[in-house]
Amino acid sequence: MGERKAPAAPARQSGAASEAPAETPRGAASGTLPDGGPGRGRLTPLLTCAMAFSMLQLFLLGALGPRLVDELGVTPTLLGLTTTIGFGTAAALSPVGGRVVDRFGPRRSLFTLLLVSAVALALIGAAPGPGFLLAAVALGGLPQALANPATNKAILAAVPPARRGPATGMKQSGVQLGAFAAGLPLAALASGVGWRGAVWTAAATAAVAAAWALRALPADPPPRKTPPRTPSDGGEERTSRGATGWLAVFSLFLGCGIASVNTYVALFAAERLDMGPTAAAALVAALGVAGIAGRVGWSKAARPGRAEWLPGLLAGGAVGAAALFAAALYAAPLVWAGAVAAGVFAVSGNAVSMVLVMQRAAPGRAGRDSARVSAGFFAGFAVGPPLFGLLAQADRYGPGWLLVAAEFAAACAVATTWAVRERRRALRGTA
Repeated sequence: MGERKAPAAPARQSGAASEAPAETPRGAASGTLPDGGPGRGRLTPLLTCAMAFSMLQLFLLGALGPRLVDELGVTPTLLGLTTTIGFGTAAALSPVGGRVVDRFGPRRSLFTLLLVSAVALALIGAAPGPGFLLAAVALGGLPQALANPATNKAILAAVPPARRGPATGMKQSGVQLGAFAAGLPLAALASGVGWRGAVWTAAATAAVAAAWALRALPADPPPRKTPPRTPSDGGEERTSRGATGWLAVFSLFLGCGIASVNTYVALFAAERLDMGPTAAAALVAALGVAGIAGRVGWSKAARPGRAEWLPGLLAGGAVGAAALFAAALYAAPLVWAGAVAAGVFAVSGNAVSMVLVMQRAAPGRAGRDSARVSAGFFAGFAVGPPLFGLLAQADRYGPGWLLVAAEFAAACAVATTWAVRERRRALRGTA
């Protein structure tokens, strides 16, 4: 979509490029989308909905894991492989997805995201066996690759800089809204109509959301060519790439741990803590509710000068969540505390990283920078569950949760190192 520089509210930034200017879509001048205009009330719910459907399959596979193991012949290791296939595809497609969003605009991208989500969920519900299931999950990697670039692009186009943090936290909470939907209403529905019926219900809802996106968003301008480079572009891009590189590595380790929790916490509760399938799925719902509150709250707090320190803080809290899961082997109720802590700390880290991307994105690169960080996150989702699955297959959940703690600790180390570097750079710049 066409992009032009617009005045931005002054913001204190710690040693980074100034906040990216708003990216203004056609229709913005008439108040269709800008913050405070007629379209604002429907923009945030739509973006939240898109984020929910982009990763709903992950949470459904985790929440319905005990039923899939019993009814479809899926082993714990294969359950982890479904996550690897889906997010491996998303990681591979993310760089392309970011360029597609920058070129074609958020309306086309969001419609494609929701439509493909509907098709992938429908195919998952129709899977006759593990092979078909894996193919359907791979298709679901495309919406994941488009989600953060498209929604971030829409926020940069429509929301003033002072409100982008809260708007980002709200739309990122859509992912955890998907976790809640999978862990409570859809899992409860599966108890009555079977797991296939529950998944098909989700597919139909995604199709309705795709139609909503076409009606709610203004038409994108014609696909644009890459704009001419100016002398300042090189410096801005280097600054942007440096930040996104660190955030991508942080997201890799964070994704490893989060995906293991999402995929295996319900199965862990059912197999080792003697919880029924519905109660075990409710853990995913609890994680989702906590994640919604955490993402909204921490994203509001992610203001320039402070935001750089939050990823390390949140990853450190996530280590404590993994420790609670391990301790649940000896005191089962701690599994609920672990789920809440994982939502408040671990899953909130991704929302804060998206705020940081938008604060530092070079003009016209919001989609690509978002995709770069997302690729690291999705690569973590692809790597983490199979490693945990090998331990779960051997009924070694204790070492599995210690592995998750180590992954979160690595994310904490990366994020803290980057924050220290940023602070030193800021001090040098003001000396």
